[in-house]
Amino acid sequence: MKTVIVCASASHGNTKRIAEAMAQVLEAAVVAPEQIDAAELATYDLVGFGSGIFLRKFHPRLRRFAQSLPEGERGRAFVFATSGLPESRIRPFTRPLARLLKRKGFEVDDTFSCRGFDTWLPFRLVGGINKGRPNATDLEAARTFAEGLRARIGATP
Repeated sequence: MKTVIVCASASHGNTKRIAEAMAQVLEAAVVAPEQIDAAELATYDLVGFGSGIFLRKFHPRLRRFAQSLPEGERGRAFVFATSGLPESRIRPFTRPLARLLKRKGFEVDDTFSCRGFDTWLPFRLVGGINKGRPNATDLEAARTFAEGLRARIGATP
């Protein structure tokens, strides 16, 4: 299964660590949005899209990249995020990106999120929250998520 993970990791490298854990399982390359051409995504069986969450939204670089994708039949995708605060069940922050990708023609298989070290104001005033996150448990959860994706898609890398 040919897989790529498009990841915008900005502040502390939280999301890149999660992407790399998933990439180990999926034998995937991890690239920034600027490092891959939108047309190239059609050559992949599975595409991951992830970033940290900023004011309940994905990083602008990832959002712009996803918005720039032409509509059309595409392969399968998954969405993942790291954030200082937990994802709300009522209004999950992964939902808007998943919906956008569906409109672009992807079949979005699942989403994943975990906590990450966050120093955005006002958290900076107290030295940040979630120090040490993502931790070993979060990385293992990311690997387990990727294994589940691989099993559901029915192919091995």
